Amino acid sequence: MEDFKKYEGKAEVLKALAHPHRLCIVKGLLENKCNVTKMQECLGLPQSTVSQHLAKLKAAGIINGDRRGIEVCYSVTNPIVAEIVKIILEE
Repeated sequence: MEDFKKYEGKAEVLKALAHPHRLCIVKGLLENKCNVTKMQECLGLPQSTVSQHLAKLKAAGIINGDRRGIEVCYSVTNPIVAEIVKIILEE
């Protein structure tokens, strides 16, 4: 019988991407690294909501934050996710 444990991590990544705001955040981060304030302005969401979405993306291993003084600059660190998002959002 196949070991389904190896699929759990993949499923968590897909669950993290399965929200329109998180897809939009990842797309924005692929275009340019940015902080929570810039994302908040772009998405029109409260800062706390953006932070919650970022926490889910970070927990899934999709993004990482680089602290620069009081600012945290986020970027997509998973190249497979980057390709998946590009394919999903192709027009």
